[in-house]
Amino acid sequence: MRGKQYHPPLKLTAPWEKDAGFGRKLKTYRNHTKIIAQPGIVMKVLRRKRIVLFMAYFLLLVLTMLNLANYKWTKEPQQCNHQMRSTTYQGRSDIRFLYRPSLAKKRQLIYVLTTWRSGSSFFGELFNQNPEVFFLYEPMWHIWQKLYPGDAVSLQGAARDMLSSLYRCDLSVFQLYNSPGGKNFTSLGLFGATLNKVVCSYPLCSAYRKEVVGMVDDKVCKKCPPQSLRLLEEECLKYSTIVIKGVRILDVNVLAPLMEDPSLDLKVIHLVRDPRAVANSRIKSRHGLIRENLQVVRSRDPKLRRIPFVDPGHKANKKDGADYHSIGAMEVICDRTSRTLRTALNPPSWLKGKYMAVRYEDLVENPVKTLRNIYRFANLTSNHDIETFALNMTSGSSSSSKPFIVSSRNATQAASAWRTVLSIQQIKQVEDYCHHAMSVLGYERVRTAGEAKDLSKPLLTYSKL
Repeated sequence: MRGKQYHPPLKLTAPWEKDAGFGRKLKTYRNHTKIIAQPGIVMKVLRRKRIVLFMAYFLLLVLTMLNLANYKWTKEPQQCNHQMRSTTYQGRSDIRFLYRPSLAKKRQLIYVLTTWRSGSSFFGELFNQNPEVFFLYEPMWHIWQKLYPGDAVSLQGAARDMLSSLYRCDLSVFQLYNSPGGKNFTSLGLFGATLNKVVCSYPLCSAYRKEVVGMVDDKVCKKCPPQSLRLLEEECLKYSTIVIKGVRILDVNVLAPLMEDPSLDLKVIHLVRDPRAVANSRIKSRHGLIRENLQVVRSRDPKLRRIPFVDPGHKANKKDGADYHSIGAMEVICDRTSRTLRTALNPPSWLKGKYMAVRYEDLVENPVKTLRNIYRFANLTSNHDIETFALNMTSGSSSSSKPFIVSSRNATQAASAWRTVLSIQQIKQVEDYCHHAMSVLGYERVRTAGEAKDLSKPLLTYSKL
C-alpha cells in the first residue's frame, strides 16, 4: 500500500531474558520463576525450616527443665554438717545452701535452757570440755546489748532467729549486731570467746588442744590470733554436736518452731535451781546484772498487785533498790519457767523425747551420775577425764567470791547459802513469785526464819517431771 510507512512487527522479549531498555538479564526473576515452577523444591525448603524450628524448640525446652531443676535444689534447706563444696565462701544466712545433703545422720543440737545464777557457767563447761562438741556461750548477749533497753520478752523472737542460724553453722548473724562502722567480727569478738575451747585450741589457736580436758586461761587465749567468722564456720562444720548455753530464752515454747523443723535435731536440757538460791546469787552479783535486771523487770505485768519487798518501817537505801530489781526479776523468770514446766508435764509432739530437766542440786550432789545421764541424753560418750573434772569442780574447799567465774568450790555448801543470808521477807517474796515452779521441781517452802536457817532440815524433794 503506497503512501503508508512500513512498521516492522513488534517483537516481545521475556523480562527474564533481556531488558529492552538496558540490555541486561534479570536472573532474580528467572530463578524465582523456576522455583515457582517447581513446587517440590518449595516443599523441601519448608520441611528443612520445620525441622530447624522443632530442634530449636526442643533445645529450649531441655534448657528450661535443667534451669528449674537447679533452682529447686538451691531452695531446699541443706544441713551444715555436710562436706563443703569447692565454691567461693558467702558470709550470708544462706550459707547452708552451699552443702549437698548426704545420707549421714543429722548432727545433734542441744540448747541449755536456764537463767542467770543457776550454775549454768559450770554446767556449760561440761560441754565446753568435750572434744566432740562445738560449744557457744551466751551468743544472744550480743542481741541484748545492741537492742538495750528492750524488754526481755520482746527480744525472744530475735534470740530464736539467731539460734536458727547458729545451729546451721552460719555465724554471719553476729555481724547484724555489730556497731555501725565497726570492724568485722572475729573469733575473739564473740562473748565468752577467751574461755572457749574451740576458739582457743588448734587449729584456730596453738595455745590449747581440744582433746585435753582443763579450764582455759583467758589471759592466754587473748593472745590467740583473731580468726575470721568464715574459719570458725568451717570449724563448726567438723563437729557432730553443737551445744549452745543461754539465759536469754525464757520459755521452751519459744523454741517450738526450731524443734518442729525437720532439718534440725534439737533437744533441750533445762537446768533449774532453787529460786531462792538464784535470787540470793543475783543480789550478790547485782552490779554485774544491772542492765539484765532492768530488761527483765520491764517485762513484768504492771497490773499485778505485789507484796512489799522490805519489812515495814525499814528505811530504804540504794542497796534496797538494786536488791528490788534482782528479786523483782524473779517474777518474770519464774512465770516463764512455769510455762516451760506446764508444757513439759504434758508435752506436745515436738517436745516428746527432746526435753530433760536437770536440778543443779542433783548435779553438785552426785556429779558423775548426773553427767552420765546428761551425756546419754545428748548422745555423747563420757570419759574418765571429764568425770574427774566434774567431780573436782564441785568438791572444792571454799565458795567463790567472784561471780561469773567458774572455779573449784564446795558446791553443796553454796547451794544452801541462801538459807542463812536472805531475810524471811525476801524468801517470802521469791516463794510468792515462784510457788508453782517450786512445787513441780520439788523445792519445799519455809514457814519461819528459824526453819530456813535450820540446815539439818532438807528442803529438796522429788521432782514431778
